[in-house]
Amino acid sequence: MDQFKTNLLNLERKIKILLAEYKSVKDELVSVIQENSGLKEHLKQKDEQIGHFQNRNKISKIAEHIGAEARDTAGLKTKINQYIKEIDKCILHLSE
Repeated sequence: MDQFKTNLLNLERKIKILLAEYKSVKDELVSVIQENSGLKEHLKQKDEQIGHFQNRNKISKIAEHIGAEARDTAGLKTKINQYIKEIDKCILHLSE
């Protein structure tokens, strides 16, 4: 009977150790999931910032290009109208 009781106590002790380890791993998992979520949000914000910078860069290049090609107002107006038509085509293509 003593052997049975000893085995039972050992089993109980091992179960308590396993439960403690399980709780620790579970807590760590929750922490990692939260960190992952935060990092994904941060990455999304950085991607948006990069997109904005790329758009600014494109606009700067267009402005430089317009300035170099169209010195007078009429030429500038023509260039802007061409860009607007091209943008409208792109929007139409994207909306299909």
